[in-house]
Amino acid sequence: MRFGRPILDWLVYAGVRLYCMAAQMFPIDTNLRTARWIGTLWFHLISRHRERAKQHLRLAYGPVLSEKDADRLARRSMQQMVMMAVEVLFTPRLISEWTWPRYVRLNRLAEAVEVLLDHRGAILLTGHYGNWELIGYVLSCLGFRMTAVMRPLDNPYLNGYLMSHRQKRGLDLLYKKGATQTAEDILCSGGILGFIADQNAGHKGLFVDFFGQKASTYKSIGLLAIRHDVPIIVGYARRLSDRFEYEIGVTRIIRPSEWKGRPDELMWITQEYTRAIEEFVRAAPEQYLWIHRRWKSRPPDRSLTGPNRPAGGEPLTRSAISAPGPAGPVPIGHALPA
Repeated sequence: MRFGRPILDWLVYAGVRLYCMAAQMFPIDTNLRTARWIGTLWFHLISRHRERAKQHLRLAYGPVLSEKDADRLARRSMQQMVMMAVEVLFTPRLISEWTWPRYVRLNRLAEAVEVLLDHRGAILLTGHYGNWELIGYVLSCLGFRMTAVMRPLDNPYLNGYLMSHRQKRGLDLLYKKGATQTAEDILCSGGILGFIADQNAGHKGLFVDFFGQKASTYKSIGLLAIRHDVPIIVGYARRLSDRFEYEIGVTRIIRPSEWKGRPDELMWITQEYTRAIEEFVRAAPEQYLWIHRRWKSRPPDRSLTGPNRPAGGEPLTRSAISAPGPAGPVPIGHALPA
């Protein structure tokens, strides 16, 4: 007997809710230890995900990346993903207007706060890195009303459950499909739009450098910024330890005055925010979602795929990608519709 899709979706949802009930009986750090163990199992048992992560790491870092380093970073990246999934369930209970300083440290946000307080509209970008869900949640707790663009989950029961979690602190959500007109309205009213900006955009996207390789990137972010003359803030939520401890910071604020008058404003904006995302990924590469198919689409002219160099054009060296990880030293470091 085959279950219908609605029944299967509900059973999955019920299983997640039962897990949440059981997990809430234990401290967050205990659950994170379990999550790391699950992430390790995932790494060892699901070979296609493990090999995809390692393939993408080799594409990004080239021959300086040893097999041992690739294994460590891929394993840690998969652990990070499971840990983040657990944290999403705990965030509404742990993070509030009064408690967020216990878990989050702010870094270089003064200029970004000034931009947000202007109420002239802004676009906030991040990548599949650290705990990307935490950024909008914390900003909402700080009193900044923002709208996050998202793709709904295929399971409607889980989607509704997670949406209710995200909206508890005033974070508005906007589905990606058919979002353009509403996004226009939000920026026209001086609102803040949040995107995960490292999505593969297919053959219609702009191909810009990401870790020295051409990556298809959506045009819509740049077009919205140009049309509404609003700044783009590129930020991150980086794990500081194996506990629920994060740093939220900004790597780049791209202002309209910087792109006006350039020969190709859209290309320049897209490359600039992609370079800013790469900057924070390099600071802790094990926190990036390397199983994400960032380079799935290739340029029409394959000669456009550049050498294995960082966006700045410097050859990669081991020292350029070395950094301590949250759990101690690790050898090499610790979206939008078309």
